Amino acid sequence: MNIISSKDFTLYYGNKIGVEQITLGIEANTITAIIGPSGCGKSTYLRSINRMNDLIPGVRTEGSLWVEGEEIHDRRVDLVQLRRTVGMVFQRPNPFPKSIYDNVAYGPRLQGIRRRSALDEIVEKSLQSAAIWDEVKDNLTKSALSLSGGQQQRLCIARALATAPKVLLMDEPCSALDPIATAKIEELIRVLRDTYTICIVTHNMQQAARVSDWTAFFCLGKLIEYDKTNLIFTKPKEKQTEDYVTGRFG
Repeated sequence: MNIISSKDFTLYYGNKIGVEQITLGIEANTITAIIGPSGCGKSTYLRSINRMNDLIPGVRTEGSLWVEGEEIHDRRVDLVQLRRTVGMVFQRPNPFPKSIYDNVAYGPRLQGIRRRSALDEIVEKSLQSAAIWDEVKDNLTKSALSLSGGQQQRLCIARALATAPKVLLMDEPCSALDPIATAKIEELIRVLRDTYTICIVTHNMQQAARVSDWTAFFCLGKLIEYDKTNLIFTKPKEKQTEDYVTGRFG
């Protein structure tokens, strides 16, 4: 069962095409890597799934994009609820200038949760799910900005998980991190697969091969090939895909 699907989905930035006629289905509880050269539409497609591109002036779309069977551009769609269902983690860690606790409790408070015991439970569970609880449990009042880059990124993942999403979008979540922090995030992604559907944009093909079940290869705004990750990297059907994954271009 596809939790995310699109048919002939096209997005324009003014007159410029960001992605063109993307038809794709993503199953629940899988990790999908989106790979391709810079400027090929990877992040544009990812940010379309929770309509983050709506914040850019002049954006318009054609075709269809569904999350849990609902066309997300339907006028009746509640954008707050969509972004609650589809969480997002960005390229650079972006914790709020607040305490560790208040970063994670931010989303639940917006949802109207005020009881301290309920917030405590959500904060602990989210930090545990993001594999950072043991490192911060004795310092929850400490500023999130005092954490290392890798810890900040895991805190941002905890913040995204605190609103109980079903889908987690990750836009190059390790590109600003060192190899040790990257390994921790990759291990975390594999663990989270059991509970969430994860879509990760990555410029690192080894990372895509290590963490994902499925891989989508984009080039010049188009989806060139989508298949199981092991097949994309060992037996791609399209020559363009083969040239990219073997390093002939990109």
